[in-house]
Amino acid sequence: MPDVAASVVTGLPGWVGRRVVVRHLLPDGRASDALGTLLAVGPTTLVIRRDRLPEGTAEADRDVEVGLVDVLLAKPVPPPALRRSARDRR
Repeated sequence: MPDVAASVVTGLPGWVGRRVVVRHLLPDGRASDALGTLLAVGPTTLVIRRDRLPEGTAEADRDVEVGLVDVLLAKPVPPPALRRSARDRR
């Protein structure tokens, strides 16, 4: 695990329950972002409940498990912006 990722991972337990974005490596070596609520941090993995699901993804796949060794970056993020109605945009 790179030094930067190691320092990020040590802060994760304090973020449980908060909205986070976590950039992590996929098995094919590409990186992906998981955005949602951090549900748990274990000794080797973390679990994020995604805010939105990619089209065609089953509801059962809302929770993403990421290996801590695959975490590249992570940070807490603010809640999603409230959507304004069409009337409010005028």
